[in-house]
Amino acid sequence: MTDATRVPLLSMRGISKRFGAVEALAGVDLDVHRHEVVALVGDNGAGKSTLAKMVAGVLSPDTGLVEIDGVPVSISSPAAARALGVATVFQDLALCDNLDVTSNLFLGRELRDAHGMRDDERMEEEARQILRDLTSRIPSVRVPLSALSKGQRQSVAIARTLIGDPRIVVLDEPTASLSVAQTAEILVHIEGLRDLGLGVVLISHNMIDVRAVADRIEVLRHGRNNGSFDARTTAYEQIIGAITGAVRADAPRPSAHAAS
Repeated sequence: MTDATRVPLLSMRGISKRFGAVEALAGVDLDVHRHEVVALVGDNGAGKSTLAKMVAGVLSPDTGLVEIDGVPVSISSPAAARALGVATVFQDLALCDNLDVTSNLFLGRELRDAHGMRDDERMEEEARQILRDLTSRIPSVRVPLSALSKGQRQSVAIARTLIGDPRIVVLDEPTASLSVAQTAEILVHIEGLRDLGLGVVLISHNMIDVRAVADRIEVLRHGRNNGSFDARTTAYEQIIGAITGAVRADAPRPSAHAAS
């Protein structure tokens, strides 16, 4: 493995954040590599969303170092995050019901032709290609968002992250309140992001979903790291123990053989 391969796509070191007297994060570390889905898990108030908002440029850390491709960066705003190749889907999705799929994908980033006019044909072509890359079942890029199911809307939100060639995608509870079939489709989309070479940060309370798609599980507890686990070999009980505090971050872990 070369040095370039070993450098994380995203590296966060010693990240701390206070809101008045509340210490939301205390010295948190996080690495995400290319072709990797990293799940952030923890109980309510563990600091997951706070950390994700820092990657997205919504919040700034009080202390700590953030690097992308080994280069120190300041993600001071959502616009700065996008410029650095970070795309985020929060739970509200921020989609427009009165617009069709293509218009939602390119909202605020419409393509223009040589005369400065909206290039609807090229946007529709790129929208179709993005949906094919994600193996989405959305029937048409011209269908209005109001005609789509909740799962299909989540598909549109995930597809929109691919506009602008991102490197890192942050997904905040992407399968919340979805049916079994809709959840399965979203998990396929997440695997598609990984297959495209992106680094994915997945926030979820659903351990079944996490273990289905994540490569690594990072546990936060009371704003601190409390364990890093291989999603495919670590016993479910070990992860739950780290979330609840029954297992400390420095506790010995079972072998992959014992966990299987």
